[in-house]
Amino acid sequence: MRLRKLRSPSVRESAAALTFLGPSLAGFLLFYLIPFGAVVYYSFVDTPIQGRFVGMDNYRQLWDSASFRKAFGNSLAFAGVGVPVLFAASLGLALLLNKAMPLRRTFRTLFLLPLVVPVASIALVWQALFHWEGAINGFAASAGADPVDWMNGRWSFAVMTAVYVWRNVGYNLVLFLAGLANIPAEQLEAASIDGAGPWRRFRSIVWPGLAPVSFFAVVMSIVSSFKVFRETYMVAGAYPHDAIYTLQHFMNNQFQSLDYPKLTSAAVLLALVIGAAVSILFRAERRAREASEG
Repeated sequence: MRLRKLRSPSVRESAAALTFLGPSLAGFLLFYLIPFGAVVYYSFVDTPIQGRFVGMDNYRQLWDSASFRKAFGNSLAFAGVGVPVLFAASLGLALLLNKAMPLRRTFRTLFLLPLVVPVASIALVWQALFHWEGAINGFAASAGADPVDWMNGRWSFAVMTAVYVWRNVGYNLVLFLAGLANIPAEQLEAASIDGAGPWRRFRSIVWPGLAPVSFFAVVMSIVSSFKVFRETYMVAGAYPHDAIYTLQHFMNNQFQSLDYPKLTSAAVLLALVIGAAVSILFRAERRAREASEG
């Protein structure tokens, strides 16, 4: 009986799948799961070396920190503003570039360039634009306007949102263009013949057809919104204006000061926030799919 079971197609397929997935699973376990498990453990002890278990004290001290609360609020605000703006911009560009227009391929390439440009180069470009003596203030001075301290004032949040959208719009653009290509042209033509206008065709055909792509784009945008630290750090430094001081800045500063309890606790909370947001989106997507099928 055992030999028959081992020779069954399902067992052979499972063994072949594990053989091919084994290296990837081992790498994921070694470089992601085990380190994250260590971070969770360190967040409950007072020191990484021969630490004493302190329970939730690290998290209470972390929440008592005004700088952490500021960074946590800024990260949530940035995700709440940046993700909808990125979604709207990429969807609008996809709808525009999906039509026949001059230089359509050139524009597609231009929007994809930020994905392949190194982050350091991006930081240099934005520094040259928004520095106190940068290009934008130079144009403003030539027009008779007063210069603006873009990175050390209330405009810094808008600048970093623009950097985030410019950096990631190409990725979502590819997703939406692929989704639009899968929508049958016959349905759009039939709806147009029946008298449906552009908005009705978008609401009844295009938007439902883009639902799976939209869900994936939102999930990836949320994750990328919490990874904007590199650009912010290179443009504004380790201690930027309060409006763009995010959780990544806080954790980077705790790492430099070797405050591991706060560092690990902040990392765990960040993972919980992202996981909760993604879980809510998965549940919403599943309910929407069940409602449409029902």
